[in-house]
Amino acid sequence: MYGKMFSACLYGIDGVLIQVEVDISNGLPQTSIIGLPDSAIREAIERVRAGIKNCGFTFPLQRITINLAPADLRKEGSAFDLAIAICILSTSGQLILPQQEKLLLIGEMALDGSLRPVTGVLSMVDRAKRDGFGAVLLPKENAAEAALIENMNIYAISHLNDVVALSDREAGLASKDNNGPLRISSFAGLRTEPVQYSADAPFHTDDYADVLGQHHVKRALTIAAAGMHNIMLMGPPGTGKTMLIKRLPTILPPMTEQEALETTKIFSAAGKLKEPAAGLLRTRPFRSPHHTISAGGLIGGGTIPKPGEVSLAHRGILFLDELPEFNRQVLEVLRQPLEDKAVTISRARAVHTFPARFMLAASMNPCPCGYLGSDHPAHPCTCSLARIAQYRSKISGPLLDRIDLQVDVPRPKEWTREKFSLSSADMRAQVLDAHARQIRRYEFLPQVSWNSELSGSALRRFTKLDSRTADMLHQTIEVLGLSMRAYDRILKLARTIADLDGQEEIQSVHVAEAIQYRNLDRPQVETFV
Repeated sequence: MYGKMFSACLYGIDGVLIQVEVDISNGLPQTSIIGLPDSAIREAIERVRAGIKNCGFTFPLQRITINLAPADLRKEGSAFDLAIAICILSTSGQLILPQQEKLLLIGEMALDGSLRPVTGVLSMVDRAKRDGFGAVLLPKENAAEAALIENMNIYAISHLNDVVALSDREAGLASKDNNGPLRISSFAGLRTEPVQYSADAPFHTDDYADVLGQHHVKRALTIAAAGMHNIMLMGPPGTGKTMLIKRLPTILPPMTEQEALETTKIFSAAGKLKEPAAGLLRTRPFRSPHHTISAGGLIGGGTIPKPGEVSLAHRGILFLDELPEFNRQVLEVLRQPLEDKAVTISRARAVHTFPARFMLAASMNPCPCGYLGSDHPAHPCTCSLARIAQYRSKISGPLLDRIDLQVDVPRPKEWTREKFSLSSADMRAQVLDAHARQIRRYEFLPQVSWNSELSGSALRRFTKLDSRTADMLHQTIEVLGLSMRAYDRILKLARTIADLDGQEEIQSVHVAEAIQYRNLDRPQVETFV
């Protein structure tokens, strides 16, 4: 006897459909699972055996072979338990399922037959929908997450006996006490109704109006948010660097439906989707890992790779506070995701790619003691030039090249007399206007939504300079000894500044402002004086 059901697992952060094939034949009682299963899947035999018996069914005392296809793809997790159990019951003639719709089965089974939730359901159901499936049967705890995918029938159960109760109620046929099979005419009685979620912008309690002074820093943050440019703030302790960066989400544009789905799928795959009943994630991620984080925690990894902080910050902000305190080897792994907008992790059996389109926001002190150039009466700088150079050398030149805005944050003066401070609403209005210009400009470039994503011929096309402005930029590149990567990033930054000023053409004033934000590209001796 042969039977087949469909389940799914995660491959990176994407769902992959798996055919669960069951063959029951005469022979010594033995059950085996083939198709590159991991330990959790091999142990499913005992969970399913106990679950079936404790629900009043009979586990066949025959030779049972369970194949997970495609056989050359390594599978992991416990999401196949429900599919294996129902396929065994169906193949052995104890359960007859409806045939009118293509069904996906996901869920981990306990020894008493109850179901436990699994991670990554959103990616699995999304994949099933794209492959023509119309329904999914899964644990109740995962129903809200699965319902985020539209036009799918979500059937939720908390116990295998819920299927039995459905057959008794709707079909009125044989029960477990009789010899005949249980026939289910429809799963409609288990259907979870979709919930209408609000797409309103999230409410933020923090506001830039709380920050007095630092107008030039707010200008730089507005530019960074308008073009999704990487930014680093450098200044003495207590000048508001962390406070300024933590308010960045309040001025970013709202996420599109596609961006919200991408972000929610990543959090689902990582097991960090805490409130699926609230709908897709509408707030752009803001991740702030501690400086003791490992390289694997930052970019992802493990025997079975999972997304790291750079992927959890996808479409949002990755904030590295006190940047020089991070391990240099950990910081160096940021090079590829900052350039390619993705992370590729290779293992012996597979290569996983995680999206990583994020804005890097960082902060640092100017020197080890923190008070270089602060003119603080009680805390004069005591660092030597050698210590300062060693401190700053923790951040490599290639990494600095990828940070578009390097902004000094001095101690504010006369801020107590200030009566007006630019608010988040004012800054966000500027950002939204500039972003709308970018959306219209790049509507025929599917991979580009922000100026920071321009590259190649598209960069040359949309950042043309007149001869005078181009000569000024070339002279600056020669004097400062900047790389060609820094040259391209200055062009992207100037494009964003022009958008904020409502100009379609990049002018010399926009390029000049973009150049002044590369503070750490100046000769080191000048910065120490």
